[in-house]
Amino acid sequence: MDAKNFIAKRVAKYFEPGDVVNLGIGIPTLSAQYAAETVLFHGENGIIGVGDLAKGLLFVESFCNASGEEIVPAVGASICSSATSFGIVRGGRLAATVLGALEVSEFGDLANWATPKRAFGMGGAMDLVVGAKKVIVAMEHCTKDGLPKIRKECTFPYTGLRCVNHIVTELCVFDVGEKGLLLRELAPGKTIEDVAAKTDAPFEVADDLGIIGA
Repeated sequence: MDAKNFIAKRVAKYFEPGDVVNLGIGIPTLSAQYAAETVLFHGENGIIGVGDLAKGLLFVESFCNASGEEIVPAVGASICSSATSFGIVRGGRLAATVLGALEVSEFGDLANWATPKRAFGMGGAMDLVVGAKKVIVAMEHCTKDGLPKIRKECTFPYTGLRCVNHIVTELCVFDVGEKGLLLRELAPGKTIEDVAAKTDAPFEVADDLGIIGA
């Protein structure tokens, strides 16, 4: 299993039966493949019940996920206006949102929409990180240049402050609380030293430190 699917599979363990969850672009979208059938996925474009990718005759341009891929609505899906969809977000109705990140700080500040050289567009992320009951970041631990994405302080424009609850990477799982980062699980074959070498922020280690997938 590649790193992205490894992360996505671990993220799906946070979902409970009956949850309504919003998934962002990339790795977050992959986590739907590993979720229980009773988990419903929400799209800001106006759908509760984002289903599988559309293929063949099931292809309909009207329905897509956050990554812009055409999907088939799940059985029992509800279609609504974008305004109603954001009302669901802002009304605190989502059990969780899963987002990618450019940087996350030790206290859960999130930067995921712009760098000095490029603005990606914030989309609904600012609403999601304050409206969802649980905010999960799913990302690779470092940039393509090997720089840590988990930092003492974010250097890129903020999406939200102290909003992230969990961080899942190919190396580990962090919980984020008032005291900062808590290393909760390690990927198989990885050590605390491996994580520390690629993390710019300080962290504590859980007394019951586990192994992802164990």
